[in-house]
Amino acid sequence: MIDAKALGGGGFSGAHLAPDLTLALISDRGHWAEARLLLEGLTPIGLAPLRHGPLRDEAGRVLPRGVAADAEALARLPDGTWLVAFERRHRIRAYRQWDGPGAYVAAPTGLESAPANGGLESLAVLPDGRLFAIAETFTAPDRPELRHAWLGAPGRWVPLYWQPAPGFHPTDAAILPDGSALVLERRFSLLGGFAARLVRIAPDALRLAREGAVLTGETILTLDDAPLPSENWEAVTVARYGDQTLVALISDDNESILQRSLLLLFAWRG
Repeated sequence: MIDAKALGGGGFSGAHLAPDLTLALISDRGHWAEARLLLEGLTPIGLAPLRHGPLRDEAGRVLPRGVAADAEALARLPDGTWLVAFERRHRIRAYRQWDGPGAYVAAPTGLESAPANGGLESLAVLPDGRLFAIAETFTAPDRPELRHAWLGAPGRWVPLYWQPAPGFHPTDAAILPDGSALVLERRFSLLGGFAARLVRIAPDALRLAREGAVLTGETILTLDDAPLPSENWEAVTVARYGDQTLVALISDDNESILQRSLLLLFAWRG
């Protein structure tokens, strides 16, 4: 379990794990945090807080908590720049450093029409430098089972679609070393509570995708019953650590006493 207070608060919705086990987190409450993931073998035994602070606007001013600060997805470019996607006021900001200003980045065309709480929850960087993005509940007008998705770069976005499992919504994406993508999906109901699944998209599906393509994947993990905990799983991140590929999942506690900030760590076996 993550000690959210030691990291400046909870509500974690995006994550990035580096090869040195530095874990960066962003919150839908408008703050960022960094911690060192502590391992015993490949078993996580804790997080050592490093630093945390508020996300800022293009002028370096602290984003006011609420609509302007609803950060939902995190990705890191090869040059070290952090990309943070926001909902409600749909946009992407680029941070050269965490305590600096967040410059606007050209978001996918049409994203402004997404539901307030259904914009970009998934953002990842492919090995060829392209970005992969998926909206949570922004559906195709004639096929409501599909979600708007994009490949490309700011100003050069190619519109696609993602097909989640019935009742599920995409909440994050990460890229494996072979170029395939992992997409995290979540389901919630008052009677059934939370459930989640992790889906893998083959590298060729991403490499060959053209405008209007519908992407799907194979389910490799489900989280809806013991022994894996059911929670509000919102973030997935991948890192090389020595000769291992690690996949980490983070849950969003919404700063509620009824939910938990959890971290699950898996070794990817291919």
